[in-house]
Amino acid sequence: MKKSSQAYIYAALSVFLWGTIPTAFKLALSELSIVTMLGITTFVSMAVLFVIMVLTGKLYLLKETTLKDLAWSALLGLITPVGYYLILLTAYSRLPGQVAQPINMIWPIILVFFSIPLLGQRIPGRSFVALGISLVGVYIISSQGAPLNPGRSDTLGVMLALISGVLWALYFVLNMRDRRDESVKLFTSFVFGSFYLLILMLATGSFSHVMSFKGIAASVYCGFFEMGITFWLWLKALQMSETTDRVGNLVYFAPFISLILLHFIIDEPVYYTTLLGLMLIIGSVIWQNRAARG
Repeated sequence: MKKSSQAYIYAALSVFLWGTIPTAFKLALSELSIVTMLGITTFVSMAVLFVIMVLTGKLYLLKETTLKDLAWSALLGLITPVGYYLILLTAYSRLPGQVAQPINMIWPIILVFFSIPLLGQRIPGRSFVALGISLVGVYIISSQGAPLNPGRSDTLGVMLALISGVLWALYFVLNMRDRRDESVKLFTSFVFGSFYLLILMLATGSFSHVMSFKGIAASVYCGFFEMGITFWLWLKALQMSETTDRVGNLVYFAPFISLILLHFIIDEPVYYTTLLGLMLIIGSVIWQNRAARG
């Protein structure tokens, strides 16, 4: 089988697995507190990332980690998984999954605006247009089928979903400044994130709470497939692809997979405004990226 064909298989599998995550989030949050759920997910992700490093022969790279690298990982671990997921999961606890996930997808446009102070890049005018289109999409999605009734959706939940997108864009830019191997960066940041969350779980008494099997299973699933195995599959897809742009665009199918699963598993009604707003956000992101390459 050609490498390009394998790349599409890896990418398609990654997109499908990411598409299942909003449903898993909602199932876990229906049984566990946000801190407990995130703690379990992060511990599992850290273990999975360690196994991946062992299997790919990259464990030796940890020996090259400097104190500066550790300090950088401590910062990244505070942003993700701790800050980003605490905010995102709070949004999921207040909003339907079909609302929280698409709003979070505004992050590629926010990323461009972080590029000026952090990467020294210039913001093109099209990015402001793309941001405006995306915000219209956010408004339409948050209306939950009633675009002329903006008060229907949870305003705080919508704001938190937007903030999570901002945090993810910040994490992405800071991560680009770290020149270490991707698996090493991710693993070390999750080590620190696990430490932070262990303290938070102890402070909130999470270990004394009754934990259901359903909640734990959903959390473990998220640990495997949100940042663990799926991240490795996605990197493999990008490495084996002849044209990373085409493979990269496949990720925009994930929200549509999520809509189907949320409808049939969580019984969420699919609002026409979700599809309309999602197409506006994804369209503006793709247009911005293509314009940038042109």
